[in-house]
Formats: sequence, C-alpha cells, structure tokens
Amino acid sequence: MNPKEIYIVIPCYNEKKMIRQTISSLIPFGYSIIVVNDGSTQNIEEEIKDLPVIYSRHRINLGQGAALRTGTELALQKGAAIIVHFDSDGQHSATDIQNLIEPIEKNKSDIVIGSRFLNKDDINAIPTKRRILLKVARIVNGLLTGIWLSDAHNGFRAMNRNAAAKLKIKENRMAHASEIFILMKKHKLRYSECPTHIIYTEYSQEKGQSPFNSINIVIDLILNKLL
Repeated sequence: MNPKEIYIVIPCYNEKKMIRQTISSLIPFGYSIIVVNDGSTQNIEEEIKDLPVIYSRHRINLGQGAALRTGTELALQKGAAIIVHFDSDGQHSATDIQNLIEPIEKNKSDIVIGSRFLNKDDINAIPTKRRILLKVARIVNGLLTGIWLSDAHNGFRAMNRNAAAKLKIKENRMAHASEIFILMKKHKLRYSECPTHIIYTEYSQEKGQSPFNSINIVIDLILNKLL
C-alpha cells in the first residue's frame, strides 16, 4: 500500500514540548500526517509550520475525542485507506505502526487496538500504579461495553475506511475510548489487538490520567446513555 494512503491523526493540546519530535519520528515512513490542534494556548502552529503535515485547529479546547473526530473525518475526505490514531506526547513508537496496520492490509481486521499487555517486556515497562489502574479500567470497560481486550484506554489504534466511517465519535473527551468499543460491537467490526510499546517518561506520566478521570469516564458513558 502507498504510505500516503495511510493517515496518522494526531490530537494535540498544549504539546509544544513534544509535538515536533512526535511528527519528526513519523516523517521518514512517508505517511500522511494530520495534526488537530485542540484549542491549545501554546503556539503549536508556529512550532510545526515547516513540517509536512495537514493542520487543523479547534478555536477552543473540546477534548481528545473531538480532536480525533475532526482528524478522522478530514482523513476520510482526503481519501485515506487506513487511519491511525497516534498520541502527540511521545509515548507511541512510529516503528509499531506497520505491525498495527498489517491485519488491516491483509483484510483480517477492520480495526486493530494497540495493547501494552501482550508482551512481557511491555508489561514490565508500565509503572506499577498505572498497571493496576489499567487492569481495573479493563474490567470496567468490559462490563460497560461488552468488548473484552487486554488493555484499556490505549490511544494507539488503526482502522480501515469502513470502520472509520462507522465509528462516529460523539464523546468529546476521554470517554471516546470506551465509546469506540461500543461502536465496534454495534457495527460488528472485526477487531484484533497488537503489541505496542509505550515510552513512559516523567513528562508523559505527569500528563497521564488519574483515577478520578477514570471515574469521570464511567459517569460520562452512563449519562450519555451509550449502553
């Protein structure tokens, strides 16, 4: 497949410190890259203006789910064959993308979810408190969505055009990750998991979700009657 038909959607909110490095790691692979600036107070556009990306901006901060919705819709308009969601904070590795999209290219899956819990080395790389939180989140996700995967709220995922068109995200903020599972089940999409290595730094851990955010996600799902 032509790498230009593979669109990497990067939601970005105040990631001036990492966004250039994140994009630069992707450029050598020849992918099409979409950056959605979700109402950042930092000057993200100035930081990346010389890089070969498609740039979109929300005037106000709406949330990661909204940024992914904007980026995915734009990728579909541009003719994307495969769309990959990729975080802007440097946690994801560009070298994992080929493994992530391979089941889609072989027509074995419509959507592939990255998992930190399929390889021992990847599991050991997860900070202990984060590992416990993710295991609890996995159970909550399974009970709420009916989709039982090894990981929860890993923003690294890939999908074909058919899946992207059906995954119409309504949740603007972090509950979108669980909403995607609900939509996968509703539309009977073929799904699989792929090992992904997450790069944990002091910076990324500071920006990570707290247990309180996890509670808010559950509340958002219930209030919006997604079940």
